[in-house]
Amino acid sequence: MGQELNLDFSKLDGLVTAVIQDVATGRVLMVGFMNEEAWNKTLETGFATFWSRTRKKLWLKGESSGHKLAVKEIYTDCDVDALVLKCQELGPGVCHDGYQSCFYRKYDGGTWTVTEERAYDPKAVYGS
Repeated sequence: MGQELNLDFSKLDGLVTAVIQDVATGRVLMVGFMNEEAWNKTLETGFATFWSRTRKKLWLKGESSGHKLAVKEIYTDCDVDALVLKCQELGPGVCHDGYQSCFYRKYDGGTWTVTEERAYDPKAVYGS
């Protein structure tokens, strides 16, 4: 039984948090933010689109790298102010540092350790 819901963009300066997971593995790939325009663009295109808080503009994930995120499933929380998007990665990684996931460091014993090899060379994709 479906239910009509409207996302609540009123709590975080017009944004909702969007957690991106790999649809096949469930691994968290990244976290981004969407305003209403980014949300509508994501629904319209089927590709994850975000609001860049630093650049103050819409940002299609993969617009410069080609590493897009095809949205396969969308979930919201009980407060309707956060999202989980289960996506298929169209590229070797989503992290601008060259890793598959932005969560490639693990805190252990007071230090952060890199837990995986780079999936691609970020300098080759983004320049220096």
